[in-house]
Amino acid sequence: MHASTVRNLLVRGMVAGVLAGLLAFTLAYFAGEPSVRDSIAQEEARSAPAHQHGGAGDSAAAEEEEEELVSRPVQSTFGLATGVLVYGVALGGIASLVFAVSLGRIGRFGPRATAALVAGAAFTTVYLVPFLKYPAAPPAVGSPDTIGKRTTLFFLMILLSVLLAVAAVIAGRRLAPRLGNWNASLVAGGGYVAVVALACLVLPANTDAVPASFPAALLWEFRLASLGVQALLWTAFGLIFGVLAEKALRARTDPASASASAPAAMGAVGEVSR
Repeated sequence: MHASTVRNLLVRGMVAGVLAGLLAFTLAYFAGEPSVRDSIAQEEARSAPAHQHGGAGDSAAAEEEEEELVSRPVQSTFGLATGVLVYGVALGGIASLVFAVSLGRIGRFGPRATAALVAGAAFTTVYLVPFLKYPAAPPAVGSPDTIGKRTTLFFLMILLSVLLAVAAVIAGRRLAPRLGNWNASLVAGGGYVAVVALACLVLPANTDAVPASFPAALLWEFRLASLGVQALLWTAFGLIFGVLAEKALRARTDPASASASAPAAMGAVGEVSR
């Protein structure tokens, strides 16, 4: 694929990431923020008795320590929007490069179908599989002493999931001539699921991510909202980027087709397109 085409797809991927991020932010604000506020309130209520039993000096020191640099309303609006949009742009750019490599190499799929497959694979490997092992925990919940360990385990699970998915794709392509595309895909997919299940058994669990006293209904609401935001983000990206990529590729091939049908009139255009 020509470098200018890849660059064009990269830009359109980031644009699609911004648009998908705006939709994801809307869902995160209206569906996710209520559970975040309730989770913070739960944690504050749980830690309030400890502050009440301390002296006046201890209370003042605790309040000074816990003073927020950024207010909660700013975090839930501008902060949330910035985080989701930056996330959407970054992953949109990476996914567009994966699309450029995958187009025509994973089957006879058009741009829209390839974009949908890339988005679905990204959602599954980057979020869904790690989520099944290490589900999202509300902010201000869990032991702060283990946050580094929990973050490391989560990113390790993402890395394993992505690498295993790449290995499954390579294995499927090599098995296809002998088993056929369908059977090779089933074997490669089954192998991916089996190795991921083994990794989930081997890796340690986050036993202190959420206290036992935390309301189960609130935890379920937060995790469901988190899963919904990611699903919306990747679904919207796959649909939007599929349309943008198809237009970009069509705009590049149309001049070549026109030059082939009328070489005398379109010779200059044909040279530029080549």
